[in-house]
Amino acid sequence: MRIAVKLTSVGMVAVLAGCSSLNPFASKPAPRNPPAALEEFKQTLPVRTAWSTSIGSAANFVFTPAVTADSVFVAAADGTLSRIDAASGRADWRINVGTPLTAGVGSDGTTVAVGADKGMLMAFSGDGKLRWKAQASSEILSAPAVGQGLVVVRSVDNRIAAFDAETGSRRWVAQRPSPSLTLRTAPGITIAGPNAYVALPGGRLLALALTNGGARWEVAVGDPRGTTELERIADLSGSPIAAGRDVCAVAYQGRVACFDATNGAPRWGKELSSDVGLGVDERFVFAADERGAVTALTRESGSGAWRNTKLANRRLSAPVPLGPAVAVGDGQGYIHFLSRDDGSLVARVSTDGSPVTGTAPVTGNRAVFQTQAGTVVALATE
Repeated sequence: MRIAVKLTSVGMVAVLAGCSSLNPFASKPAPRNPPAALEEFKQTLPVRTAWSTSIGSAANFVFTPAVTADSVFVAAADGTLSRIDAASGRADWRINVGTPLTAGVGSDGTTVAVGADKGMLMAFSGDGKLRWKAQASSEILSAPAVGQGLVVVRSVDNRIAAFDAETGSRRWVAQRPSPSLTLRTAPGITIAGPNAYVALPGGRLLALALTNGGARWEVAVGDPRGTTELERIADLSGSPIAAGRDVCAVAYQGRVACFDATNGAPRWGKELSSDVGLGVDERFVFAADERGAVTALTRESGSGAWRNTKLANRRLSAPVPLGPAVAVGDGQGYIHFLSRDDGSLVARVSTDGSPVTGTAPVTGNRAVFQTQAGTVVALATE
């Protein structure tokens, strides 16, 4: 298992979150499996830096930019929140929310939501004015999902709550049981159509009705198995991806699978273990496993299209389809571009040397990456 982790005692977590967790950003010993050396190759895909800026460190959390029609919203652990012009990289505004942040950003362009210290949920208007605060039941590690007049958030005690985007009043709450041991990561929520698709610890994918929080369906992506609690960790990773009639997800020590978005009927599933999430385009589902292999599976049947193992043990981020390539960041701040057709390396860009985390959103021909040290960079393919 590639994540060097710190175990939190059950007693301690009972105070904080109601379950034990593993922290992939904790102090790590020297790796048993060092990252693969970067191979030289002929760069065949032109990639340019459209713009780059700094927002501040993510500390021990994962922050993901949120992209709307013309803006990028970014946040940092020290409470910094900013709206950036997606075309130029110029900051339209930059504020400090007055308290440390633990998750973000979620936005539909009108409402901007972040998770703050001690389980506080904060919502701002598109021009950076505080709209409301609400209290979640425990710590928030996943970026809030914003859409259709709601802000939906999952706290680490596995409680999913929806708040009115205008007023902050709580609209509904759904509760799911928590496994005794989980990865301290940020399984996300995706709003699509009438549903919120929620990635859960324990390998479950849940579809909730946005109107009242009722469960439409729930399926297993990764079934906990093994003789020890560590072996039985099967948490979903990243955010579910809704694409057409499909919703796809991946679990650590589990599977990558796609389901019918309306009723949860399985389309296909393949054994694969990832702790970072997926990328999906019209043809393929892309996954980076915990050993550093990047795999492309066909959307239609899940059959293998290609597999690249040249980035072994490099702590890859979630793959992002971009133009003719799929991009993955690594734990040393590099962003690698692989051909969508055969997985060969076609370009590489360096950032600040710190891990590229979260999932990079795409706007036009650009993907926006955020590093743990706080660099935000928009890369464009030609």
